[in-house]
Amino acid sequence: MRGLPLMLLLTLWLTGRLAMFLPWVPPLVLAMIDGAFLVIVAGVVWREMVIAKAWGRLPIGVLISLYALANLVFHVLWQAGRATDVAERMALALIMLLLVLIGGKITPGFTEDFLEQEAATKQPAPFSLFDGLSIVLLGLAGMAWVVNPTSLLAGLAFVMAGVIHLVRLVRWYGWLTWREPLVLILHVGYGWLLMAFLLLGTAILGVGLPPEHAIHALTTGAVGVMTLAVMTRASLGHTGRVKHAGLPTVLLYILVNLGAMIRTFGPGLHFPGEVSLSLAAACWSGAYLLFVGTYGRILLSPSLEEKAEP
Repeated sequence: MRGLPLMLLLTLWLTGRLAMFLPWVPPLVLAMIDGAFLVIVAGVVWREMVIAKAWGRLPIGVLISLYALANLVFHVLWQAGRATDVAERMALALIMLLLVLIGGKITPGFTEDFLEQEAATKQPAPFSLFDGLSIVLLGLAGMAWVVNPTSLLAGLAFVMAGVIHLVRLVRWYGWLTWREPLVLILHVGYGWLLMAFLLLGTAILGVGLPPEHAIHALTTGAVGVMTLAVMTRASLGHTGRVKHAGLPTVLLYILVNLGAMIRTFGPGLHFPGEVSLSLAAACWSGAYLLFVGTYGRILLSPSLEEKAEP
């Protein structure tokens, strides 16, 4: 998707965000605007899969569709004046699965490309039954958590998922990519993901952080870091530039991770609430502002490959 259709989709997303802050927007209209975005995204994903006959990406289409459904369920419950926690957990569980699927594909893939360039003897383990079982286990943990967020089964399943995905991460040899932060950050982001599994699982079992703090490892940590990791790499690659993380990119990686650490662990270290939240927000938001400042000009300029064409 590019050009006008992409701009229209962006406008719809921005409209939904802005409508949240306008008290005079009727709740039903707000629900329709906000809900339409993910429904259209799911439709676009399915359209592309059908045209390309990319049936191997079927799980992604299903998860995005379910994510759109979770958003609609949230609005229905909210309109009815009922608790929305089930829809929220459903959305978070789907985000976990999406990160595991997408991160589990691009992280070892880009790592393999880098290690081949470096003539390294080690290579990430290929996708196997072990990886498939690790995804299935996470799916079971997520379903148990959605149904009953305090169940022993959900807690144990998340802890097991965290351990298994730690093994999965180790099999990709991420530490060998230390020379290129653009690749290393993918492993860091996946590390936040498995940390979220462990923290959430132990929280459900009554150990460690409260569940609401453990969730920040997923949202500010895994989502925040992996999103920036993909954004920076795609911005360079799709504009014909060398895929290398310069100093500003490394700095924004540091900021987003620092913000996630403060947000997740700050309350447990007895930091004053307002101080902890302010520092985390400054670091995390600062990382994204630095991305805009560093990559905005690049993204608004013609691709170097287009300039090179006769």
